[in-house]
Amino acid sequence: MGQEKQKDPRKTQDNSRLGHRKRLRLRLRRGGNTALHDYELLELILFRALPRRDVKPLARDLLDRFGDLSGVLGAPEARLLEVNGIGQEVITEFRLIEAVALDFGQSRIMHKPALANWNQMISYCRTKIAEKNKEEFHVLFLDKKNHIIADEMMGAGTVDHAPVYPREVMKRALELNASALILVHNHPSGDPTPSKADIDMTTKLYELASQFNIVVHDHLIIGRASEVSFKNLGLLEPRAPDF
Repeated sequence: MGQEKQKDPRKTQDNSRLGHRKRLRLRLRRGGNTALHDYELLELILFRALPRRDVKPLARDLLDRFGDLSGVLGAPEARLLEVNGIGQEVITEFRLIEAVALDFGQSRIMHKPALANWNQMISYCRTKIAEKNKEEFHVLFLDKKNHIIADEMMGAGTVDHAPVYPREVMKRALELNASALILVHNHPSGDPTPSKADIDMTTKLYELASQFNIVVHDHLIIGRASEVSFKNLGLLEPRAPDF
């Protein structure tokens, strides 16, 4: 009798990897993103960049380092390159996913009533700046129907400060013929609690806007896991007069 053919261990590993990937894709199609854990969603992204590698250990390593899927996708390039197995191919995939998510979120709020799509607007803001490692100050400019007509960054700075000039914000609002504003900025520390500087700047901008009959609907501070609303905190009001 002839000798039995020995199985090629590399071929066995390849088949096992392909079977695992097929099962993950099937679960995603049938159950959507909620059918998969974060590390499994991350595996699906990594498959495209590293087609011949077992990416499960890499996915878990990335989540251990950056906390969650959002943290991984938004991590700075320099920090990602510190991870063994991460190269430009992976970073390109991450930036693609990030760009698509941002574009999708923007398409759901732009030229639509902001107050009626509040949760979607917050979700868009989180996607855009929650993972930034420096502060950014954005202004959503609204028309008379409270439709968002523009989202522009009006200040960028350090890990705990972004210079904002109320007169520049108002100049841009008048150029766009805006009737209302929503102010948004991030706290890279993760804690969205307003600082005294945040409160003082918001009060100045609120008072200046009122002189032009422009409404400031809210100022949102975006943290890593949550956000705060100046309106809900009772901080969006004119300064009390000095006597």
